Amino acid sequence: MRPGLIFDLDGTLVDSLPGIAHSLNRALEKLGLPGHDEPQVRRFIGNGSLELARRAVPEGSPDALALKVEAAFKHDYATSWQDGTAPYAGIPECLETLAAAGFPLAVLSNKPHAFTVEIVAHLFPGIPFSPVFGQRPDIPRKPHPEAALHIARHWRLSPENCRFIGDSTIDMATADSAKMPAIAVTWGYHDAHSLHRAGANHLVENPQDLLPACGIH
Repeated sequence: MRPGLIFDLDGTLVDSLPGIAHSLNRALEKLGLPGHDEPQVRRFIGNGSLELARRAVPEGSPDALALKVEAAFKHDYATSWQDGTAPYAGIPECLETLAAAGFPLAVLSNKPHAFTVEIVAHLFPGIPFSPVFGQRPDIPRKPHPEAALHIARHWRLSPENCRFIGDSTIDMATADSAKMPAIAVTWGYHDAHSLHRAGANHLVENPQDLLPACGIH
């Protein structure tokens, strides 16, 4: 059987930085707080919406303020994410090839679950991702291995027969803790040097190179 492929979402399958930055800055403005440019917001992404908000508020702010920013961000993002979120060039074709070749495909993100499901369904309607997991209260977020291992069990595959594909050191840590080989993509939010140091088994520089990295030659 083909190995199972677990994909991160933001920075791996989709470029969502503009949409996240716009919503975050509108939330901050609503609360009278200073905003951030896209390079700054890029460094905030990866640990879920609450950590995004915590990193965005002024240093030393109470957690209650971060919770208000998170709530305002979610409210805005629910209706605006399509403006500033798109698949990376070549990703839909790569996924179609992998699906046609019989690879089990899944998405595992630290983005809130409802947003993750909606974005995947909207941007990749023909790709048979199963399951699609975002951040949920009943499963620890990445880099905890439980969600990745849950997906492997769903497929009835051993962790060693899965591949974790992501753009961040968080993804590499998830793969390591789940005992899954890690494929790091360099077009996302963390640089190649950091990904290599975090334990990536393969570094991929463009979507076309994902196919041989996953086993299609």
